[in-house]
Amino acid sequence: MQITGMLHGARLLQFVGFPASEILGPSASEEEIACALALVRSCHPRPGATVSAGSAEYVVPDVFVRRTEHGWGVEINPATLPRVRLNQSYASLIGRNASHASMRAQLQEARWLLKSLEIRHETLIKVARSIVERQTAFLEHGEEHMRPMILKDIAEAITMHESTISRVTSGKYMHTPRGVFELRYFFSSQVEGADGSGTSSTAIRAKIRKLVKDEDAEAPLSDGRIAELLSAEGIPVARRTVAKYREAMGIAASNERRRAGLKQM
Repeated sequence: MQITGMLHGARLLQFVGFPASEILGPSASEEEIACALALVRSCHPRPGATVSAGSAEYVVPDVFVRRTEHGWGVEINPATLPRVRLNQSYASLIGRNASHASMRAQLQEARWLLKSLEIRHETLIKVARSIVERQTAFLEHGEEHMRPMILKDIAEAITMHESTISRVTSGKYMHTPRGVFELRYFFSSQVEGADGSGTSSTAIRAKIRKLVKDEDAEAPLSDGRIAELLSAEGIPVARRTVAKYREAMGIAASNERRRAGLKQM
């Protein structure tokens, strides 16, 4: 029984990478093989499951934005549209006598539901098109060219209430050549420039990220220096504002970046 167990343990250890000559040779005792076998059996068969137990979640865009011959085109993703329709064959069987009163009321509710879904889709496409019209520079050149925009701007453009725009943009995603973004991503506050024009906070974050990426690793830019460089571009921001944006993006302070750069040298 012991010999059979040793052979089984040897085959298992050999399978996971232990040389059979070392396992069965005089240097490997029965106790050593038993300990090694116990170690192998204690290992998790699916180690990746301990890191992330949840299943991957994928974002399905509600709107597609594509470049066309006539500019940027916007269309609804048909896969996100609810497949609801009214069966006209059954609807035509409902008469006008008193016995069908309840069914007529339910039929009217079904028609209102279909109408509501149609209005929701029309509103979504209007909002998406208005966003694209205002953020064309972002689509063509990137985050540094994002324009400041608030819900009120879109509400006035399509003559709807801000609360409606807020509901439509919540949890809705847009697929663009630059990636998939939530509609709310395109809304941001502005910093008033020296010339009276406004710069989006998203654009400022992108500029800070670019400055840090291109900096000298031995002499990283401080928050004050970044603020000076942005001011030279006509974007007056305070040092504490730079620090707030930098921390929000998970970028370390200049002294920490300098130490990290020295370690890599």
